Amino acid sequence: MAFQVKGAKRKFIIVKDNKKENIELKDPHPNMSHQEVINHYSSQYPELTTANIDGPNMEGDVAVYKFTTVLGTKG
Repeated sequence: MAFQVKGAKRKFIIVKDNKKENIELKDPHPNMSHQEVINHYSSQYPELTTANIDGPNMEGDVAVYKFTTVLGTKG
């Protein structure tokens, strides 16, 4: 009997400034790094090009990455 190693499922969330309009993104491919995921979605969500990455944080058996947008913030 062979063992099969599986990675944790991943979830990507864009956290907007007002914290009410978070956008959940599907994992385009499990072998992509979080930076490749940003590059993949940056044409649809341009604010990702300057986003900060938080994670992965485990929520049950899911690794959650949060992309916090910094566009439009002062300081």
